[in-house]
Amino acid sequence: MSALILFGGGGDLALRMLLPSLYFLDHDGLLDPELKIIAAARSDETRDAYIERVRASVEPRAKSDDVWSDDTWTRLAARLDYVALDATSADELKALKAKTGDGSVTAFMAVSPSLYGRIVPAMHAAGLAGPDTRIVLEKPVGRDLESFREIDEAVSAVFDERQVFRIDHYLGKETVQNLIALRFGNTIFEPLWNNLTIDHVQITVAETVAVGDRWPYYDEYGALRDMLQNHMLQLLCLVAMEPPSNIDADSVRNEKVKVLRSLRPITVEEAARVTTRGQYTDYVSERGAPTDTETFVAIRADIDNWRWAGVPFFMRTGKCMAEKRTEIVIQFKPVPHSIFGRDGSGYRGAIQPNRMIIELQPDEDISLEVMNKQPGLDQRMQLQPITMSLSWGHNDRKASPPRRRIAYERLLLDAMAGDSTLFVRRDEAEEAWKWVDEVSDAWDGAAMKVEPYDGGSWGPEAADLLLSRTGRRWSSHER
Repeated sequence: MSALILFGGGGDLALRMLLPSLYFLDHDGLLDPELKIIAAARSDETRDAYIERVRASVEPRAKSDDVWSDDTWTRLAARLDYVALDATSADELKALKAKTGDGSVTAFMAVSPSLYGRIVPAMHAAGLAGPDTRIVLEKPVGRDLESFREIDEAVSAVFDERQVFRIDHYLGKETVQNLIALRFGNTIFEPLWNNLTIDHVQITVAETVAVGDRWPYYDEYGALRDMLQNHMLQLLCLVAMEPPSNIDADSVRNEKVKVLRSLRPITVEEAARVTTRGQYTDYVSERGAPTDTETFVAIRADIDNWRWAGVPFFMRTGKCMAEKRTEIVIQFKPVPHSIFGRDGSGYRGAIQPNRMIIELQPDEDISLEVMNKQPGLDQRMQLQPITMSLSWGHNDRKASPPRRRIAYERLLLDAMAGDSTLFVRRDEAEEAWKWVDEVSDAWDGAAMKVEPYDGGSWGPEAADLLLSRTGRRWSSHER
């Protein structure tokens, strides 16, 4: 019998994401029939009470997707167990060991990363860290390179690298995986994926919500460490990496590491020109005191290799933004010469450069913007831009798209199967932290302060200047 342990099983991540994901996987028949799910947390509650809390979280989500089933719930509830314990105590974890049995164990750390270094040794002492055990680490692991290494050393003292799964849920999104398929499964894209045809790349992760009562966490990390170090750099790597030799875990992650090592360091002298720090105006009142924590960051990143020399990658992320949007925009260069200019009978329409837009939130889609002739019998050819969706396809055009899965569904399955392709390897995380630390040090050296911006906007004006000084603009301003 295999077992999945959810440390922090009563917390927000487990109830909002992990357990609904497990319900959907069970509904689709993708879970091992013998899998046992054990939630562990400090709260002193009964198994029955916990299961009712899980149902209250899972049922509305499943009904909204029209996949609620009493039979599925009965199966999932039968798998569920709950143990109230202190996960840092080896003695208390022995009770958990008795419930897992002798099969393979996957332990998901849905707790603060500060506890990893205490829980892992306790697991080892309790007999929960065998050769068939896999451990899933939720981000952020550390707040800089030094603290990452400190935590990771504690983990690696007990587990081999093949047993460690550092999760970034963005990599579980269907559209992110589809980007890999489009790039490396089609000859029409890969020959164009370089500095000869691509002008620049934009990566935006914008949230409309405020920090609110999460300000103690946010004051420690800020937007740079909370979002850019993991989510955004992972997306950058998938866009920029060279074709891997295979789709296996090491081949893919080897290429991602090469990208991170090619990122040009942000220096003190360049910090003000290529980065922007912002803070929405209500953050101080939410926190109750002034602070220099950034709730917005925009950065120009340059990759110093042959494929991407001269192609800037613009990244921005923030709270209290105008829209909830996560997207990657691949902006292609304009045609070298237009034959569709003004003639004696009038203007034929301006040619807009092609671009590919990979949308991750609020909807998932990959689209390609191209120029096309306006239909009609007009003697003058008139041009218009059209958008083609590349996300999914069926022979039946009237068919509905597949259910939008929670990213954790894919990642939970892969972790339990031992497939680490969509997880972050140690050297990846180290290189990402190294670059982010350089950005933070450059800010300190340049004494860069946060610039205020109104909630509901696209951030401080300096973020627009980041692009406009190069003759470009953010894609959001064009819609």
